[in-house]
Amino acid sequence: MELFPAVPLAEWRDTKETLHRFAQIVGKIRLASSVRRNHWWNVPFHLTGRGLTSRPMGQVDGNPVFTIDFDFVDHRLVVAMLDGRTVSFPLFGQSVASFHDELLATLAALDVRVEIDVPRPYRLPDATRPFAKDTEHAAYDPVQANRYWRVLSQVALVLEEFSAGFSGKASPVHQFWHSLDLAYTRFSGREADQAPHIDPVTREAYSRELISFGFWLGDDTLGEPAFYAYAAPEPAALAAEPLVPASARWVALGGSHLAVLPYDGARAQSDPRAAVLAFYEGFYQAAAAHADWDVAGFACPGGITDPQLRAPGA
Repeated sequence: MELFPAVPLAEWRDTKETLHRFAQIVGKIRLASSVRRNHWWNVPFHLTGRGLTSRPMGQVDGNPVFTIDFDFVDHRLVVAMLDGRTVSFPLFGQSVASFHDELLATLAALDVRVEIDVPRPYRLPDATRPFAKDTEHAAYDPVQANRYWRVLSQVALVLEEFSAGFSGKASPVHQFWHSLDLAYTRFSGREADQAPHIDPVTREAYSRELISFGFWLGDDTLGEPAFYAYAAPEPAALAAEPLVPASARWVALGGSHLAVLPYDGARAQSDPRAAVLAFYEGFYQAAAAHADWDVAGFACPGGITDPQLRAPGA
C-alpha cells in the first residue's frame, strides 16, 4: 500500500467537517468519563487496526466500563461494554444531529449515563450551535474516511519511530479531537511561565516547557495537510533557523512560529519517511539547543536506556 497517499483537503473537506464534529462529540464524552491527566492526556483518541478508539472509560463516574470506536473499514461507530455487549450504527447517512442523538440513545440503552458539559463544537466556526441542532454537516464519503485513517496510521508509525530517540517525559502519539491533529510532545521538565489571562485549557496544555511534533489534514488557517513542529515557550531567534527538507517553511501563527513541512512536499521526496524524520529531528535539535535542554541526557539511541545494552559490543 502506498506510503502517504494523496489527500488534498479540497477533495474531502465536507467529509472532514462532518467527521470533525462526530469526533468532538465522542471526545467530549471521553472528557466527561475519564480521570483527568496532566496536559489533558486522558482526552485524545488512539489509533487502532480499524480506526480510532476512545480507550476504555467509565467506572470512576459510576458508569460501567465502555469504549467508543470509529471503524473506518466497515464505517460504523462501535460502542463496546466490558461485559461483552456491543452496539454499532453506520457513520454514513448521518448528520451531526442524528449522530449525536443516536449515540446518546445507544449509551442510554447500555445503561451508560453521560452528560456532555458543553454540547457544542469547540473552536469551530459554528461553536454556538448545539450538536443536536446541526443538520448542515451530513457528508460522509467512505473512501475518503478510510484514506484519512490510513494516512493517520502511517504518520503515527513515523512519530513512534521518532519518539524512540527521547528518554525524558513525553506524550503518547495520540489524536486531539479539538483540532483533529496527530501529536507527540517532549518536555524538558521545567515549568513554563504563562500570562494570567490564559484560559484554563491552554494553561494545562502548556504548563511545562515543551517541543511538539505532529500532523494535521489542513484547515482554514493552512489549506493543505502538513507535518508540523513548534516549541512553547518559543526561544528567541528559533524561527531564524533553517529547516529541512527545502520544502519546509516557517509560518507565523498567533504571535509565535510553526515549522511546517507540507504533506505533498514530503511525498515529493525520494524517501518521504526519511524526510519527515529529518524534519522532526532537525527542529528538535535546533529548538532544544536554543532552549538549553539536556540533549545528550535525553538521548535514547535505538530506543534503549539500559547503559549495559548500549555499551559497545553489547
